[in-house]
Amino acid sequence: MSITPSLKGAGLHGAESHPRAFEPVTLILTVVLSVLGAFIGLHLVTTLGISANTSVIGALIAMLVARVPARRLREMRSVHRQNLVQSAISGATFAAANSLLVPIAVPFVLGRSDLVWPMLLGAAIGLFVDSWVLYRIFDSKLFPARSTWPPGVAAAETIVAGDEGGRKAVVLGIGGLVGFLGSFVKLAGHALPFSAAGVALIGNIWALAMFGVGLGVNQYGKEWFDVDLNDMYIPHGFMVGAGLIALVQAIILLLRRSPEKGRTAGETAVGAEQPEAMEGTVDERGLRRALTEGYVLFFIGALTVGLAGGILGELSVIQLIGWCVLAGFAALVHQLIVGLAAMHSGWFPAFAVTLIFMVLGLVIGIPTVPLALFVAYVASTGPAFADMGYDLKAGWILRQGGTPYKLVEKAGRKQQYIAQLVGFGVALAVVALTWRSYFEGNEIPPVSKVYADTVAGGLTDTSTLTNILIWAIPGALIQLIGGPERQMGVLLATGLLILTPYACWFVLGALAFRIIWGRVRGPEASGELNLIGSGLIAGSSLTDVSRVVKG
Repeated sequence: MSITPSLKGAGLHGAESHPRAFEPVTLILTVVLSVLGAFIGLHLVTTLGISANTSVIGALIAMLVARVPARRLREMRSVHRQNLVQSAISGATFAAANSLLVPIAVPFVLGRSDLVWPMLLGAAIGLFVDSWVLYRIFDSKLFPARSTWPPGVAAAETIVAGDEGGRKAVVLGIGGLVGFLGSFVKLAGHALPFSAAGVALIGNIWALAMFGVGLGVNQYGKEWFDVDLNDMYIPHGFMVGAGLIALVQAIILLLRRSPEKGRTAGETAVGAEQPEAMEGTVDERGLRRALTEGYVLFFIGALTVGLAGGILGELSVIQLIGWCVLAGFAALVHQLIVGLAAMHSGWFPAFAVTLIFMVLGLVIGIPTVPLALFVAYVASTGPAFADMGYDLKAGWILRQGGTPYKLVEKAGRKQQYIAQLVGFGVALAVVALTWRSYFEGNEIPPVSKVYADTVAGGLTDTSTLTNILIWAIPGALIQLIGGPERQMGVLLATGLLILTPYACWFVLGALAFRIIWGRVRGPEASGELNLIGSGLIAGSSLTDVSRVVKG
């Protein structure tokens, strides 16, 4: 599935040719839309418990601004400037909601409002380290740009269709209309998840098949087997086993000196028209160094949270060091697992993976306040990592055709990173100024209440750990069989952990349609399915954002 090279980056010649994030018009629009994105994220996470991908909103607004008859505003007709703006608003949305407000709400719910500011400092560190690691390792063999990243494909397709018009815009528009209107349709009180079908039309078939199976078992498990999977921590066990194997597979990739070049089995090579694009821009040495430095920074962030939160009074110096070592490791592993799931499926189980580390902390016996800060710190990582991967994927597609390829790609990626840092800074300012009004109005993210209540309640049933260990075995085996390219175990566990009613039917139905359509249409099927899937994702995103107005 590919975006054909009118190749939008064909006009980029040399690193200096890529638009800059600090250009006046781009920067002003970036800041304004980041404020909008931050408030959208805060509203949705406190009222519905979700966050919306606002990339498409940013791209559409940038396109509209470009049509204003003013000379400077015409600069926004550049697809690369539109990419910078959509990266920033998307980053601000997830940063404000998932990476900042959710973590600081945990100590507040526990009745420790004095720890909100120390936790905000720690969450900000987690957020910025999270994004820095992804920036350093994107387009490596661990997180290749040529892999799926479905929402990133949707954003790129939207930008290209808006620029080119014609048949591509019509097909994308039809998909978007179906996704937008269809998401308002409810079955048994639940909105239909058309974005799930969109992801299935784009992503890795093996990974998404397991994801669909997991979603189905989660939804119908109690009806079919008379077993509440979540009460028995079966999905968490699957994720522990699959996550451990995924971690081992990642380590093997890091240690492998001579990786094969070219496409790996089952990967979707969206936009990968150039042979150079298949090689990746981050080598093994850069990958190892980024992960090592990332761990060190996560450790420092944990130490900052621990000292600012005053847990030295509850832990000895040796225990504090151990707490920091564990928190740094958990933050790094958390972002990697969340990132792998997001890369292949477009969904990330951040809440569920954080719960796993929380159970580990309960088993170890970490006291209540240190455990609350530990959980909140880990929760600050992951979502921004995944979302930034989507945005860098969109930029990677748009820059195909630039020459020399690697210089243009690295320069464009750097500008996207800068734009996202602006979005993160805006999100941090918005949360710092508004958190008190949200919390005092009892507008608290539901997931934060779950974290706080579980930490306060403690581990009352030792069978929880036993169940996790038992069900870790099949999770590990499936991940091992599927290999690092397909991430079948991680995606099955992701499906088991996410309760989105009827999503299983949309995923599995779309996969079946994809196979049939491929046989009917032949080589043309990939591009068509890619456009339809992108439209469904974009339309569903618009529906999510429209709930802000409704709310």
